[in-house]
Amino acid sequence: MKKLFFSGLCMILCSTIFSTETGTAGVLESMELEMERSYETLSKTKPISAYFLHYEIWDERNVSITASWGALYRNLDKKHRYLDVDVRVGSKKLDNTHEIRGGVNYMDWIPSINEINGDDDPAALRVALWAETDRQFKKAQEKYIRIQAERQVKVTESDTSPDFSPSTPVMHVDEAKEIRLDFGLWREKVKEFSSIFKDYPWIYSSQISLRAQQLTKYQVNTEGSKIRENRVFYRIGVYASTMADDGMELYLSYSFFSFAPEGLPSDEEVIAQIDTIITHLDALRKAPIVEPYIGPAILVNKASGVFFHEIFGHRVEGHRQKSEFEGQTFTKKVGEKILPDFISIRDDPTIAEFNGKDINGYYKFDDEGVPAQKVTIVESGVLKGFLKSRLPIEGFPESNGHGRRQYGRKVVSRQGVLFVTSSNEVSMNQLREALITECKKQKKPFGLIFYDISGGFTSTGRGGTQTFKVIPLFVKRIYVDGRPDEVVRGVDIVGTPLLSFAKISLTGNDYEIFNGSCGAESGMIPVSAISPSIFVSEIEVEKKSKSQDKPPILPSPLGEVK
Repeated sequence: MKKLFFSGLCMILCSTIFSTETGTAGVLESMELEMERSYETLSKTKPISAYFLHYEIWDERNVSITASWGALYRNLDKKHRYLDVDVRVGSKKLDNTHEIRGGVNYMDWIPSINEINGDDDPAALRVALWAETDRQFKKAQEKYIRIQAERQVKVTESDTSPDFSPSTPVMHVDEAKEIRLDFGLWREKVKEFSSIFKDYPWIYSSQISLRAQQLTKYQVNTEGSKIRENRVFYRIGVYASTMADDGMELYLSYSFFSFAPEGLPSDEEVIAQIDTIITHLDALRKAPIVEPYIGPAILVNKASGVFFHEIFGHRVEGHRQKSEFEGQTFTKKVGEKILPDFISIRDDPTIAEFNGKDINGYYKFDDEGVPAQKVTIVESGVLKGFLKSRLPIEGFPESNGHGRRQYGRKVVSRQGVLFVTSSNEVSMNQLREALITECKKQKKPFGLIFYDISGGFTSTGRGGTQTFKVIPLFVKRIYVDGRPDEVVRGVDIVGTPLLSFAKISLTGNDYEIFNGSCGAESGMIPVSAISPSIFVSEIEVEKKSKSQDKPPILPSPLGEVK
């Protein structure tokens, strides 16, 4: 794996310079002054001293407009400021972030959200920094003592790498960005879009939403980094749900994502997507349930992206290779073939758009002040490396800019923009032909095509089954005898990763972006996956859980309301 690092103690000077904007300069200056004052004392405290401080402030403005059945029921415009202080005591070799193996390690992942005053008053800001630094320093000392005691009674870990890797200091300040949108106009648009569902009384819940977020992240640390990164995005969401006669709850959703208001869809595009969701939801509520099945299938591009994110991406996050509680699926497989030789995978959070569409997982710096970097994970089927935070692991001592978190959480290595590429691409028609041919070979009357997947979850720990479940939303059955494709419902994809990877036989040439959010130990973060459609010779599905309640007894009043 190519390591993109800068040697020496030089400062990275980015193309932007510090803004003369009073608020920006004041926040960074206050953070730096209080950090220096705190470190001057805490680095000399005996017997346990601090060797590293990192401050991160999150300024967040969220505007949310939601309508249902033509009426506005949410219209929010809120601002928050959150503070995270990371204190490391001991040494880079062994510090307070070291894993506790005595059964209480889960305590590290309980969120500790610290909301502070949103004003830029230096005194108020420095008092908040002082108080949180003191609290985190005491917690760090307490945990470090427990870690030292535990090492006397526990076996040596399989990976004895240090607990922290240094990084070259960074100086970077983005230009100011503001939300630019006519919210009065969009309130009317959202209400109008949502009124379309009034004509369909069998739809029991529906929403059209507009969300705009402005996020400014400030970071300073005792290595000398000073960073301000700005992010503004806009998202339009469409959601509708119904219930089949047997009580199965069914829903479909779609979202449009853009970094600029100019990138939002036209009214016609939103209406077309609403119409598609209504048509598909109507087909789903009338569709037969698929029985448990093992056989050939196609996962269409976005669904394929979610598939790789869940069953592959989480297993190559660096901290999972070091934790004694993790299954370590790929830890010892660097240099070995783990995927078909026509598949390569990288994670590249430095790309902001693909095929003219904005990418939600894009960022410039991770939450440890390290520049985002392109990482080759798999090359021609062979595992090359992992996604890394500043936690060293055996064979990979440095960060590659993937230490991420939601405010109030601890940083771990996470995915950004997972990009799956193939050298064995064919058209969708050829994928269908391959599916039908394989079904005939296996004497299966049909195969499955997964068009949409809402997400999923995967278990990577040793304490349970190291399996995955992916939740399809829209699936069709493809018959080998030439019957028309049939919409089906009630299936979840399940399996184990190594077996599933071995069944990938062919890919499409239809790359598409999945833009979403991912929740894990370090909270909910924006992620993306880019992938072509894939054909697998064998996949397993099981019955989805369903409600035992009947559909509504009374008909919807929508047909009566004028």
